[in-house]
Amino acid sequence: MHKLSLNFKLTTINFIGAILFASCVGGTKSPETAYEQQSPDFCVDSAYLYVAAQCAFGPRVMNSAAHDFCAAYIAEKFEEFGASVVNQDAEGTLYDGTKVQMRNIVASYGLDNPVRIIVCSHWDSRPWADHDANADNHHTPIDGANDGASGVGAMLEMARQIQQKAPNVGVDFICFDAEDCGTPEWDDNGEDHSYTWCLGSQYWAGKHHVDGYTARYGILLDMIGGSNCVFEKEAYSMAYAPSVVDKVWSKAIRLGYGDLFKNANGGGITDDHVQVNMSGIPCIDIIARDANENSFCKTWHTVNDNVGNINKQTLKAVGQTVLEVIYTEN
Repeated sequence: MHKLSLNFKLTTINFIGAILFASCVGGTKSPETAYEQQSPDFCVDSAYLYVAAQCAFGPRVMNSAAHDFCAAYIAEKFEEFGASVVNQDAEGTLYDGTKVQMRNIVASYGLDNPVRIIVCSHWDSRPWADHDANADNHHTPIDGANDGASGVGAMLEMARQIQQKAPNVGVDFICFDAEDCGTPEWDDNGEDHSYTWCLGSQYWAGKHHVDGYTARYGILLDMIGGSNCVFEKEAYSMAYAPSVVDKVWSKAIRLGYGDLFKNANGGGITDDHVQVNMSGIPCIDIIARDANENSFCKTWHTVNDNVGNINKQTLKAVGQTVLEVIYTEN
């Protein structure tokens, strides 16, 4: 994904979930003036469980059993939390001509509400660890705990909260497929390969899950569970939806997460939000970069992108911020 431009058992998972729900941990907050939170508390232990569950299937690469099993798991969890789910199946073509079976998963709340907000993330994982420091790993599929599963894990926790307390707006959670199977670094000839990324959102942008669908705006979550990372105002987001960026960043700062949500301009990133914007719906990208380097998190497209490297404080900050945006929308 993304180019910068400038045999687990569900019974075991559910048992662990019952334990984790009893003691949800909070995120680290910076000192802030008093602000009364309007949204339910985002339980990061719950979100972490959903990240781990996705990774337990194995790498969610295209045309694999792990991919198909995980798709069923995601859809079933949203249905368990009271969502109306649409599975959007399609065929895609990789950079080398390989045909892949894609599935976008759309989970909706408040279907009778004409005012809608999209929260989205990709759910597939990278077929190649082509950015790993060890060249022997460059053809190895990755777990994609941060790059993919973290966004879906956060959305599942938001869905659990929405089932218990409905917001004033309709919400559509969209899990885009085939985002992270763009041309690998070891086969990049220097030409423009942007079209080889974000295949699922490309399909959705051309054929929405509902005829005539529209939304007030969208928020894309990508790599929201990394360590030593910050979130800057991504360039395409600022070009297409600056007011949404300001809305989200303002909420994050009021909630005490100003140490992570920086008032700084980031580079333009080829990601699913570009396709959502091209379809006529303003959409922003909450995507992390390393706090010390002008690059993505250190686990990006490496074999180290596993659940052991998920940072709960980062995941909590993003999840709570987006929940607050949803519950304060009129």
